[in-house]
Amino acid sequence: MTIAQLDVTTDMTLSLDGFVCGLRAQQPPYLDDGFFRITSWAVKRAAWRERAGMEGGLVDADDALIADKFARAGAYVMGRRMFDSGEEPWGDEPPFHAPVFVVTNRPRSPLHREGGTTFYFVDSVAVAVEAARKACAERNDHSTSLGVHISGGASIVSQAIAADMVDELHLHIAPVLLGQGTRLFDNLPDKMIELRRLHVIDSPEVTHLAFRLH
Repeated sequence: MTIAQLDVTTDMTLSLDGFVCGLRAQQPPYLDDGFFRITSWAVKRAAWRERAGMEGGLVDADDALIADKFARAGAYVMGRRMFDSGEEPWGDEPPFHAPVFVVTNRPRSPLHREGGTTFYFVDSVAVAVEAARKACAERNDHSTSLGVHISGGASIVSQAIAADMVDELHLHIAPVLLGQGTRLFDNLPDKMIELRRLHVIDSPEVTHLAFRLH
């Protein structure tokens, strides 16, 4: 598989009215009750908790989706706000266990952590995705097919979609209305983007939607 053939996937959890967090999360530490509410389904699952260095958790269909996400990710892309909000809680062994490319206008030397995670700081989404593709290609072998995972936040995902860099879009809709906050798709360009539906999976806590863009 060539670098150009490596899939770029993003997973985002959002409220029914389209928000990835509430208004309070627009300021440091970029987390609020709205964010924790919509992502609570994932935090309860064993696959997420294991990566976070925690014990226990539910093992069910939702857990299998999270485990699959981790298994498919050979490198990650995220924005500086996501990194800033997570650097301390993630601790010495962040949950990624892979290279992570952080888009920022504040340069910083690579940050090496335990468990195989290294954070690299780059100046654009395009540079981050290309670097992540190369990192995946170096990790792939005949038994694996790892791709790039764009973790967020909303601005980074929108920039990647606008630049036609996203192959798969996975949305997890929590049954709650946040009312105000940061919308996932507010900054897309004025053009129509057709999607091909891959699956719709319902569970008591969240509805999973997956689409193919390419």
